Amino acid sequence: MDKQVQNFAVANLRRRPDVVETGGFVAGFAADTDSPYLNYATPLPGTAPTPADVAALVGAFRERGLLPRLEFAPQAAPLVAGALRAAGFATEAVHEYLVCTPHTYTAPLPGGSHPRVETPTTDAEFRALDAALAEAFGGAFAASAEGAARLRRLGEDGGEVRFVRAGDGGCAGGATCSPPAEDTAELAGVGTRPAHRRRGVAAAVTAALTAAIFERGAGSVWLESSGAGSRGTYTRVGYRPGGTRLYVSLPD
Repeated sequence: MDKQVQNFAVANLRRRPDVVETGGFVAGFAADTDSPYLNYATPLPGTAPTPADVAALVGAFRERGLLPRLEFAPQAAPLVAGALRAAGFATEAVHEYLVCTPHTYTAPLPGGSHPRVETPTTDAEFRALDAALAEAFGGAFAASAEGAARLRRLGEDGGEVRFVRAGDGGCAGGATCSPPAEDTAELAGVGTRPAHRRRGVAAAVTAALTAAIFERGAGSVWLESSGAGSRGTYTRVGYRPGGTRLYVSLPD
């Protein structure tokens, strides 16, 4: 699965409007933000970068005033991590990724009090979802018009976006899923506002998005798990351990 996830990462970055391919790396840049989480690179599976290759990649980031940063499945490109560390890159995090297939997927049982999952369509709904995710992730990013617009574009460009409406008409939480590539798709940004947690919001949107991607014919969906609590939510939907993803960046 590591190679498939890595091939997906390459294909997903190649969808960006500003893409640089150099020395076995693909870098994708977002025009509307300097966030390191939206401006990063990934290696081609099996690449063996030279110091010159790494320097050229760093230059693509530096000329844009951005932090050189990569995300990748290290087992799919085993020579990359060492080359990056030799150039001064430091590890930000190592996350486990989980994979769901139509065989392992567990749909919510009919009946009960499951939260109602919706697809945002109005500007107000996209703004509410963006604000909810900003709150859910503890200020890692600020709610913004650009963030709401990115959520809308994701849906328009073939991805899936879902949310659960709060009692006040706002948003309790939600998540997104990329357009499929390489017979898989990445489910990301699963977040619930603190006041609405432990009510099944994360499980409901995860199940709805996963089902939507399977209905489109993808053979799997994967996501990253960053904590024991969230991992339990995902395993109940049918996600199983798949491997790890490495995050590295080059300090100034």
